[in-house]
Amino acid sequence: MTHRIYLDHAATTPVDPQVLEAMLPYFTNSFGNPSSIHSYGRETRKAIEDSRAVIAKEIGASATNEIIFTGSGSESDNLAIRGIAYAYRQKGNHIITSSIEHHAVYDTCKALEKEGFKVTYLPVNEVGLISVDNVVNALTPETILVSIMHANNEVGTIQPIAEISKILQDRKIFFHTDAVQTVGTIPVNVQDLGVDLLSMAAHKFYGPKGVGALYVRKGIKLNQLIYGGAQERNRRAGTENIAGIVGMAKALELANANLEANSKRILELREYLIDNVLGKLDYVRLNGDRKQRLPGNANFSFEFIEGEALLLNLDLKGIAASSGSACTSGSLEPSHVLLSMGICHEIAHGSLRISIGKANTKQDIDYLLEVLPEIVNKLRAMSPLYNVSNERKECQTCTLKK
Repeated sequence: MTHRIYLDHAATTPVDPQVLEAMLPYFTNSFGNPSSIHSYGRETRKAIEDSRAVIAKEIGASATNEIIFTGSGSESDNLAIRGIAYAYRQKGNHIITSSIEHHAVYDTCKALEKEGFKVTYLPVNEVGLISVDNVVNALTPETILVSIMHANNEVGTIQPIAEISKILQDRKIFFHTDAVQTVGTIPVNVQDLGVDLLSMAAHKFYGPKGVGALYVRKGIKLNQLIYGGAQERNRRAGTENIAGIVGMAKALELANANLEANSKRILELREYLIDNVLGKLDYVRLNGDRKQRLPGNANFSFEFIEGEALLLNLDLKGIAASSGSACTSGSLEPSHVLLSMGICHEIAHGSLRISIGKANTKQDIDYLLEVLPEIVNKLRAMSPLYNVSNERKECQTCTLKK
């Protein structure tokens, strides 16, 4: 195998060398427990608070105490949703979310239903967009929280978060957004978005794994999930991941400093990829909105083949990609996101997510475009559902136009 090309940046990203350099001292020399009052502890406490200030500034937070460090984006989502639900249960027990949320939100809401909460899962249209009117129509006197992701992790569609926040501001309903896919990728400012809570994860923008953060607007109560210490102002117990927190701050600083240039180049590669895939192959569709999507995201459905077989064959050619969320890659069920968009099971099973990063080149995309048609044609030739005489076999519930 001569090629080794990574096109799965929505799953995770490599740590930037400058981020690693910033982290290294906190594995060796600066190792003190930040809760200790001696000089070793004070040194690492300062590193954490300096990092908190950087992250607050980079997302437009008004105060450093609006940032809570967590162990992941999933923990941030759990803390936001459960924290609000438990803290304000006396005011209501209704939560609104979407049918295409990441499982960190979706499964948390499902769990809360078992505890007596009522959850409305809003539908999306054929490109994965939420209707603002549907949010308004779903509100009840019992609604305490709306949680809508900023951009979908599978199809890349960017949601109208600022528009939704405007209708919630005067209703005393909290608004959370899972921005794990957008922070460090597109401009994210909590004041412009108008959200009360926002989740993020360092490893999505060239920072380390195992560290995330939750923005919580000042004055909002939040019940903690983890007990056992007074860390994070009694909101998240546990000795802090100092190196990870320092790395997260450095990574976000770098990502935002180069955001415009990286986004422009990645977007050009994405459009080149989409144009060529749709132009070279039959029975293929682009999933998600063509324009209102993350710069590096291209999600396709290929009829008559299985996504897992497609991924394995791409891997044999040295290309790493995904069929959807990496968090559910072991599942045999088709993507709940694609099903919610009205795509039938058979076609949803044949999905491929390509997510382009800052190190990818046109040569990488050209190589993908060289091998992808060969693989698709080979797999279709093995499929009993594919009619090589080109007589169209219609899916009963949805179709792909040739």
